[in-house]
Amino acid sequence: MTTMPGNLLPGPPPVHLPSNAEADSGAAGGEAASAIAAAYPAYPAAWAALALEAAAGGRTMEAYAYGRTGYHRGLDSLRKNGWKGFGPVPGDHPGNVGFLTCVAVLADAAAEIGEDDEARRLVELLHECDPSFNPKAGG
Repeated sequence: MTTMPGNLLPGPPPVHLPSNAEADSGAAGGEAASAIAAAYPAYPAAWAALALEAAAGGRTMEAYAYGRTGYHRGLDSLRKNGWKGFGPVPGDHPGNVGFLTCVAVLADAAAEIGEDDEARRLVELLHECDPSFNPKAGG
């Protein structure tokens, strides 16, 4: 008796969000994350920087708000780049790191304020996008 393989259809291709060279250059040059987010509000990496700063400073509600903004801006960008709500968003691609970091920070902040269902859904999303992503390691 032969065994049938599980899934014969290929999954969706990985989505690679574009980077923003000007925003990244500003960040590398020490420009404030708030100035970068104001200049490039659709760029999730700017919101990720703000979310990480707030989380590191113990400002959970700010981290939650910045993370949520970057999460939603990232979803918009993912959809524009062909993402259908599922499939890989690899963290080893520089353009994806901001979105994935926002998801991770938002999940942590949601857990801290008792939004356990939301935190669980975000952790699941992060795992579905890239199970090996580590925001503390930059991807």
